[in-house]
Amino acid sequence: MGQIYLIRHGQASFGSANYDELSKMGHEQARHLGEWFGKCQQKFHRVVTGDLKRHQQTAQACTAAMPEVLLLDAQWETDPGFNEYDHHEVLVRHRPAFDDPAAVHKFFAETPNARYVFQELFQKAMARWMSGEHDADYREPWSVFRTRCIAALERVIDSAGKSQNIAVFTSGGTIATLCQHVLGFPDRQVAELNWSLVNCAVTRLMFRPGVTTLSYLNSFAHLEALGQPEIITYR
Repeated sequence: MGQIYLIRHGQASFGSANYDELSKMGHEQARHLGEWFGKCQQKFHRVVTGDLKRHQQTAQACTAAMPEVLLLDAQWETDPGFNEYDHHEVLVRHRPAFDDPAAVHKFFAETPNARYVFQELFQKAMARWMSGEHDADYREPWSVFRTRCIAALERVIDSAGKSQNIAVFTSGGTIATLCQHVLGFPDRQVAELNWSLVNCAVTRLMFRPGVTTLSYLNSFAHLEALGQPEIITYR
């Protein structure tokens, strides 16, 4: 069977003017993942990224830390079908005041347990987006996003050679949605799974013609092995 490694990007610049940029920690996480792949002698025949900067930076930092022999003749591809949903739009349609970055900074500065409260707010924003009752409010409704992600996965599988190992650098929402597609769980669990995915964690799918299965989900042993809890991040 072929294998697809869905890799969540490293820590991005949450709360900054440009989220779509790896933080210093994000680069470090990606490097450790590449070193782990090297130790495991994990060869990749193809490397696929979304066209977001954080996807491509993660791919570059990860593969730069791998022995060249493991990527020899690897085909590099970009497919925007693996891009994340617009988390900013999803949030501000539920909480319009958060369209102002200053309001977001004020919220985190003044709200007790701000991260937990923010997560609850975002879960409600996700529920609004996924309900299908407000599709006209969004440039990309949930059903359209889901279809886009599945189509990207199917393109990779349809064009894959026999027993290929394929690395796909993407985002948490995309990975959670593809897991839903493979496992068939309800929409509400997509958002719950998304929150639990670690930066630079790996989810592996196995595939052969007509069959795609989940091998493992949200593996971050390469980070746990460092014994540095601070390197395990979720945003």
